[in-house]
Parts: sequence; structure tokens; C-alpha cells
Amino acid sequence: MSFNPSILSSPLAYLKGVGPQRAELLARELELHNGEDLLFHFPFRYADRTRFTAIKEVDNEEMYYQLKGIVTSKEVIGSPRQKRLVVKLKDDTGTIELVWFQGVQWLEKSILHGQEYVVFGKPQLFNSRFNFSHPEIELAAQDRESQVGLFPVYSSTEKLKQRGLATKAIAKLTKQLVSGISSNELPEILPAWVLQKFKLCGRYEAFKWIHYPHDEEQLKQAQRRIKFEELFLNQMGILRLKGHHDRTEQGPVLKAVGPLLQQYLDHHLPFSLTNAQRRVLKEVRQNIIYGKQMNRLVQGDVGSGKTMVAFLSMLMAIDNGYQACLMAPTEILAKQHFQTLSGYAEPLGIKIGLLTGSTKAAQRRPLLEGILNGEIPILIGTHALIEDKVQFDKLGLAVVDEQHKFGVAQRAALHQKGTLKPHILIMTATPIPRTLAMTLYGDLEVSVIDELPPGRQPVKTQHFNDSHRLQIFGFMRDEIAKGRQVYVVYPLIEESEKMDYKDLMDGYESIVRAFPMPQYNVSIVHGRQKAEDKEWEMQRFAKGETQIMVATTVIEVGVNVPNATVMIIESAERFGLSQLHQLRGRVGRGGEQSFCILMTGHKLSNEARTRMRTMVETNDGFKIAEVDLKLRGPGDMSGTQQSGVLSFRLADLSQDQAILQAARETAIELLSADSLMERPEHAALRYHLSLQRKSSTDWSKIS
Repeated sequence: MSFNPSILSSPLAYLKGVGPQRAELLARELELHNGEDLLFHFPFRYADRTRFTAIKEVDNEEMYYQLKGIVTSKEVIGSPRQKRLVVKLKDDTGTIELVWFQGVQWLEKSILHGQEYVVFGKPQLFNSRFNFSHPEIELAAQDRESQVGLFPVYSSTEKLKQRGLATKAIAKLTKQLVSGISSNELPEILPAWVLQKFKLCGRYEAFKWIHYPHDEEQLKQAQRRIKFEELFLNQMGILRLKGHHDRTEQGPVLKAVGPLLQQYLDHHLPFSLTNAQRRVLKEVRQNIIYGKQMNRLVQGDVGSGKTMVAFLSMLMAIDNGYQACLMAPTEILAKQHFQTLSGYAEPLGIKIGLLTGSTKAAQRRPLLEGILNGEIPILIGTHALIEDKVQFDKLGLAVVDEQHKFGVAQRAALHQKGTLKPHILIMTATPIPRTLAMTLYGDLEVSVIDELPPGRQPVKTQHFNDSHRLQIFGFMRDEIAKGRQVYVVYPLIEESEKMDYKDLMDGYESIVRAFPMPQYNVSIVHGRQKAEDKEWEMQRFAKGETQIMVATTVIEVGVNVPNATVMIIESAERFGLSQLHQLRGRVGRGGEQSFCILMTGHKLSNEARTRMRTMVETNDGFKIAEVDLKLRGPGDMSGTQQSGVLSFRLADLSQDQAILQAARETAIELLSADSLMERPEHAALRYHLSLQRKSSTDWSKIS
């Protein structure tokens, strides 16, 4: 039932036309090591070689076009370090420029003047004219041999192209591989009842058709089958781990409803809980009273009250004789949580510790002793919490804030901090689309806080360009005159980028000129400041001593100023949707109407326009997350590309929600009927899953 080692497990060096040097290059450039890797290197599109577009009809930056024409000129322009190749292609209807910035020397020699070429690519508008940047190009005479049906187009790189491994050469290798595979070497792994239920083609046919389909119908069948298989295997893995966890993992029994929780709810609660908060607390309580370890994800927009839910859950642990901790991704956020939770805990006399990378040795020693002997029931900190020296007396609950910003191993280390594995409560203010939650966190229980506290008004968002700056300054003066405060945020994406730093300082200077002392006071906060200077500036703003804070995204989290009602985001087109939404969440925290103003240049890409329009149209974090998923893809928006959680070769979570839903429901149906997969019809699937599990790191017991 495994892949045949003679073909699919063999190194690519043994494939005709590859050899050791090309094999090494394929491994380095595309991570293709053996036949199986090449089989899973799917085409990213298919060219209908019989269709061509006239040059004069090229009119859309979003579309791919195939052209045919004569090369009338070629010229290398620019300095040796920044040279580019400009080629002019002419047909009966006009001329268009083709531009390359990489592989210039090799292409300049390869592309022949006066010859007819076939060109494929996506145009871009430059100086009011379309050109093609880095298109695929080959002699029309060579292209004719593939002018039948759908021709696969594979991703390649400039280095591979220079060694004769452009898309067409990779297609030849793939054809050789696919034609040499028998059905025995690609055995069926899905049960027959699943194939029948969804009318899926066989596995062997799917892999042949995905590379060389005769027509659109075969291609659709192959894609649907492979996408279903990928998502089904993903869900089977997640649900089996969840089932194993539920059966075997023990956690502390937190059964008693003790005096601290009761006293706080009766006498010290600073505001009424929303129905959503009550519902989530009930779900947490149901998890922790039976001795099974809780793994629960709490999603809620900025300001929805997740921290209060975390604190009340901590009281449940303390009332039962256990400790609790909260791990935050940054020192600023850890300090913000420490201040907030200290305010909550003070009337109960509960000691709270703060441990970060900058905690001095003199403070660290008594802190570690207090945690170890149980005198400190709650510890707040950064990843410093998972250091070996940090030992708890009895850790019962670990809260992880914005957990997608931690590595998998960091989160796993929390499990080693208790005799019994502590209950895990994950909080995120980054709403996760349902499809992404099902694949990333399908083994977790999920709670959603979908209400804002009473009295909160939705933030009004507007989009302006630079020509409206004087109008915006007038609006700022009006709000300040009402006693309000204003954030002005610049996109300092990397603290070392000189240009970004200049943007911030130029902006600060223009604000100071427009809002002079003594009538106005302006704070400035950025990553180059010393921690104490940053803290001093933030405190001035929080106390109302300054009316305007000019800052970078360091204020994305960790600043809570209810009196701030205006958020101005400069160069908003340089931010992702998730970050824009997080920044907007800094205002609207009091009872007054708040505003978010997105400032951009005049020229925007289509994607940037979509981001601005989405922000203006909705405050719903989940809707924003869905758009973000479509624009950026799952790995990028969730920070999982580094951690390797998502590795789908073909399935696209932004497009394939229906297939994912069907795959999950099928996995649930199968495991409900045969939890250990002992039935004969599930043997091939069980074997394949066991191979898959051995080849990947087992993070089954972390959230």
C-alpha cells in the first residue's frame, strides 16, 4: 500500500534527463528530492496553446494572456547592479514591451532578434502603457508540438531556467514520471463508500489527470478528488488526535465554586457581563470540572471582554488550590495585562507576578520563589514563563494571548509546567475565519465572544487621500476641543528601515507645526526608544497630558485609553487588514463616538482598494478575516507558514470551504462509526495516516 520505491521514492537524479547536478538544483530551488515530490508538484495553471490574444487587446492587469509575435528589438538598460532587459514584441495589431530584471545576461543571449515567439504572462500598467514583467517565453516553432489540449505550466525559478529547467522541461520530466507509474504504485486510500458518496474519481486517475488532462472535465475531476483527499486527511488527523486527547489526557479537577469567584462576582465586578461572556464562562466551567484537560480557543473582537473571562477562569483555578498564568507575545502587552489584572485582583488580596525578559535578577529571585511555594497564585509574562527555572507549585490553568504569535514548541512547553497538564485557554482578538479555524484549531473547543459591552458604539471608518490633510487636521482640532485624544500611526514595519523612520519623524514634525505648544502637546512612540522612554510617553497620553500620540504599530496592542476617539492611519495601504482592524480597536473604548481615518496615496492597487473598502464597510472582525483570507492566503494571515501547520498542495481554504465542510463531516461520520479504524474497508486509510504521522512532527498534545 506504500509508494513503490523504484519510482516514487527514488531520488530525482535517477530520472532520465536529470542527473546529480540538476537534482541538487531542483532540491535547492523547489524542494523536489524524489519522484513523489515531483508527482505532488502540481501545475499552477494550464495553457490552451491554440488560443492567442492580439497585442492591442491586452487591457486588464488581472488577466493572463498568451501572445505570439516577432522580436523586433532587445536592449539591456541600467547600471551593472540594476540592469534590465527590454524586448519589443510585435504582431499585426501592435507592439508591447517585455521586461526582465533577473537572468538578464542569459535571456539576452537566448532571445533571438527577428524570431517568432510565444509569450505568456500577466501585464502591468507602467506610464499609461501595458508591459509584461518576467513573462514565460519560447520560440513559436518549439511551442507547436504542445498545441493540443491543456498543457501543464509548472513553477520554476531563474536559476532553474538558466540550467534548462524552465516549465516546459519540468513538464517533460513529469510526463516521464506519470507515464511510468502503474495503478499498484498509487493505491486507493479512500474507502469505497466515500468515493461513491461524493462521486470522486480514483486516486490513480486523479494524479494522472492533474498533470495531463485531456479536457476541462478531467481536470475538474482530478482537482476535486485531490482537494478532497488533502482536506479529508487533514481532518482525520486532527479529529483522531482530539479523540485520543479526550480519552487519555488528564487535567486538574476544578470542581468547587469557591469564595473568591463568588465574592468577585457579587461585590467587585466593575461592569455587567455580556451574555456572550457568561456563555463562554459556562463552557469553560463545563470543561474543567471532570478531570479532562481543557483546550479551548476564545475568539473575540478587540474590546469584547476576553481578559475578564480569563481572570474569572483564573479565579476558578485558585479557588480549587491551583495557580494560573498568562503568556503574552510582547512585553508591552504583558505589562498591560499585569496592570489590568492587578486592578481586578486587588480587592481580593490576590498577589500577581510579572516576568519578562527585562525583569532584573534582584526581582526575579523572590518572584521565582513565590511561584514555586505557591505564594503567588497568578503569573503574567512573555515567553520567559516557559524557561526551565520557572517552576510552579500547582499550575492549573494557562492562558495564552494571541497564540498565533508564538511558535508551536513554545506553546508545548507550557504543558510541562504542571504535575497534571494544565487546562489551556487561548485568547485571540484576531478573528479566525471558520475554514481556517477548522484546519488550524479543529482539535480545540471554540468559544466566540460576539457581543461588545453595553454603551460601546461602532467606530466610524472613512478613507481619504493626501489632498484632504488640512480637512483632517481641522477634524482633529474639533475632537481635541471636545476633550478627546488622537492617535496618528505610521507604518514602521521594520524598525531598521530608514525611509520608514523618516516618514514617522516627518509626520511628527508636521503635526507639531500644525498643533503647536502650549495649546497642544504631542507624544511620540516608536521601537527605537528605550523601554522607559516609551513607557513615559504612553503614560503621558494615558493620563491626558498629551492630546496626540504619533506612533508606529507598537501601539497595536497594549494601550487602553478610553478617551482616545480618533485613530488616523497614515499610508494605510501598507498595512494588512488584520493589522488595520487591530489598530482601529485602540479607539471606541469609551462611551463617545469614535473614528478611524485611513490615509492613502492616490494610486492604489486593486488589493489595497479592497482592503480600504472592507474597513469602511464593516466593523465585523470575522467578515474582515474572511476577506483577509481571500487576499493573503491562510499561511500568511495566520503566521503558519513558518510553523508548517498548513501544507496543502492544491486545496485553497479561501475557495474550497464546501469541500472542507464535506471532508470534515465525512471524517466525523467515519470516526463515529469506527473510532479506532479497525474495519477492513478502512485499513488502507489507517495505514496511510500512520505513514503520514511518522513523517511529521507530532504536536498532538498542544493547542
